Amino acid sequence: MALHRDIFWVGRQWAVTGAGIQAVDQRLRGVLDIEIARLWDDDLVQSRRAKPGVNAADFDKALTVARERFPRIPVEAPMPDPIIAQLESLGVIDTPAENPVVPAMQLRVEGRLARFLPQWRVRR
Repeated sequence: MALHRDIFWVGRQWAVTGAGIQAVDQRLRGVLDIEIARLWDDDLVQSRRAKPGVNAADFDKALTVARERFPRIPVEAPMPDPIIAQLESLGVIDTPAENPVVPAMQLRVEGRLARFLPQWRVRR
């Protein structure tokens, strides 16, 4: 994959771009790239660092720059809409059933040969 158009730092082997950390060598086709969302995944970072041929000092510098550029955002639980919660408590809105029963589809071709069944085609 080509380098992202927004380049913030370029080292010998790694670059910090708008897509995260990318290998400068484009013959790798983005195999070793790390997206912004996965910058804080230590298992992924360690697996990339352990690959043969990776310049560890350059990778560590790129990781430091990328983590400063894209800080970790704490994941918050989504807040329920207060209006909907109030309407549900008043009984205006019914909560949907958890497991609606879907009727089983029945095919009625028993005892007939497939070659004698009517065919359908899509006409344009």
